[in-house]
Amino acid sequence: MLKIGPYSHPSRVIVAPMAGVTDQPFRNLCRKFGAYWLVSEMVTSDTNLWSTKKSKYRLQFHNEEEPRWIQIAGSEPAKMAEAAHRNVERGAQIIDINLGCPAKKVCNRLAGSALLRDEPLVGRILHAVVKAVDVPVTMKMRIGWSRDQINAIKVARIAEDAGIQLITVHGRTREDRFSGSVDYDMIGWVKNAVDIPVIGNGDINSADFACLLLNRYDLDGVMMGRSVQGQPWLPAQVDALLNGTSHQTPSKKEIVQVLEDHVIALSDFYGEYTGVRVARKHVSWYLSRLNVDQQRRDFNQLESLQSQVNFIKNLNLAA
Repeated sequence: MLKIGPYSHPSRVIVAPMAGVTDQPFRNLCRKFGAYWLVSEMVTSDTNLWSTKKSKYRLQFHNEEEPRWIQIAGSEPAKMAEAAHRNVERGAQIIDINLGCPAKKVCNRLAGSALLRDEPLVGRILHAVVKAVDVPVTMKMRIGWSRDQINAIKVARIAEDAGIQLITVHGRTREDRFSGSVDYDMIGWVKNAVDIPVIGNGDINSADFACLLLNRYDLDGVMMGRSVQGQPWLPAQVDALLNGTSHQTPSKKEIVQVLEDHVIALSDFYGEYTGVRVARKHVSWYLSRLNVDQQRRDFNQLESLQSQVNFIKNLNLAA
């Protein structure tokens, strides 16, 4: 059972926040398959930018199922506190602070994983956000800026002292980005160093591996990111194994219906022009996992929702 503030559930699997991926249509699809814990795409703490098209989409969560877990990113304590407060006014029920994003455009603003180089600033941000809202505040971080600057345990203790209620640890440094080995031992050491829940993250791509990590390091849960792309049913499958029940992978025929539902939801959410383009990467992930690369390339040439739906209906996949 994983508990965050007033929210508790037998699920110990969290769908990771992924910019450009875990939008509202994708979150709703994961929920349809049984996922309970999901974190939104990262929202900037600069509220002056909330009028941009990208931010408007990312700030649409008020009508989603509970708990609505919203991630914010920034480097100024006052702005982070204000962003947290305003997201709660919009319906956020858990606030997550981003100390993990390795993207240059985020780190260049001294946000995301760049904050790990300034521990006093991390403390000020966490205290400001916790004080500003009456909902649980969580944090996602990497283990350090580089392999010779690993400070995950110290930052985790700063977070616990500030009132953070859960920490997710990606077992790479910012310098590693998404390559190289994941230091699961360090995630385990963070777990041993604090008394609040610790979630493991990084290359967790199967139910068996998630179960192994939870048992080996006594983690409170796992967060799954890239492995969920093209497999929105995977978090529920992992939970099923952890809880001793069964959850079958959809048949290829069922996956075709999932594809159709997904592309329609994207066009409904973004409008057809943008939805069609966002759909290309999602459908590419599905088809890549089904080993139909030629059909994936053909799909990416389509320019309308109806042509995408027709393409999906005509997919020739053996059941």
